[in-house]
Amino acid sequence: MTRPITLFTGQWADLKFEPLCRLLKELGFDGLEIACWGDHFDVAQALQDEHYCDNRWNILEEYGLTCRAISTHLVGQAVCDNIDERHKSILPPAIWGDGNPEGVRQRAAEELIRTARAAKKFGVDTVVGFTGSPIWHMLYAFPPTSPEMIEEGYQEFARRWRPILDEFQNEGVRFALEVHPTEIAFDTVTAERALKAVDFHPAFGFNFDPSHLGYQGVDYVGFLYTFRDRIFNVHMKDVSWRKTPGVSGVFGGHLAFGHEDRNWDFRSVGRGDIDFERIIRALNDIQYKGPLSIEWEDNAMDREYGAREACAFVKRLDFKRSEGGAFDSAFEN
Repeated sequence: MTRPITLFTGQWADLKFEPLCRLLKELGFDGLEIACWGDHFDVAQALQDEHYCDNRWNILEEYGLTCRAISTHLVGQAVCDNIDERHKSILPPAIWGDGNPEGVRQRAAEELIRTARAAKKFGVDTVVGFTGSPIWHMLYAFPPTSPEMIEEGYQEFARRWRPILDEFQNEGVRFALEVHPTEIAFDTVTAERALKAVDFHPAFGFNFDPSHLGYQGVDYVGFLYTFRDRIFNVHMKDVSWRKTPGVSGVFGGHLAFGHEDRNWDFRSVGRGDIDFERIIRALNDIQYKGPLSIEWEDNAMDREYGAREACAFVKRLDFKRSEGGAFDSAFEN
């Protein structure tokens, strides 16, 4: 094993931080990618309480765990989204406020900047999250969507995110966008466009999650090579998709996750269609040395059983990159 195997705690936010740490040690994990919700990591407390970050590290170290990244998907989503009632359910009350869309976006942007400062104080250099998108609703291009409308969406993303990224850079912290439907970047083409929109800002890169690329038909291994210098974090997450026609397509048919008629659904790592062997070899090729963070989702499986199995699967699969010659170099003159 060459990289720490961690768990993204977002789907475990119903558990308190210390009991979760105790459990993850029992399940075989090396560390956590800590979500900034539940009681796992409180940005305000990290900045205001001089003991908060040390206390969090004391708990981690008590169970022999590490942390390389914190995550702010929920607040990040609101920075340049079209705000509606759905956001109220995911945002802290102080960020939602009176629900006025522009006020929500501004407060979310301010919270992202505070998160960068909290990450630095905590001692990690990567914040994983979402950006939101002002143009996701235009995806199908009907009513007719002009190229100018799409370009304006990317420029709005840049206007809202460049000041945030400047503050990240000032703190020595990187923002890793999880490339994902509903975000400004959801495949390779849109990731390239997002990078260009922010002038290839050094603080902006990607959280690689193959599951969200795989069911779309995107070359997820090729994504790693395309953005080899911008892969700031890696989620190990699996998905299964239909190989024969069904009654719903890639858009999901408004069917809930876990529904038998969905075209695709998330699976415990190693039980879906993602080729993790190729991913590990590509990560070795691009010399990625960060954590392999399991994002565990599978509606049909007990999560503790699944997380233990997923951790063992990734540990078996990960291997150190060869630093010497070819395997048959001993026969060379």
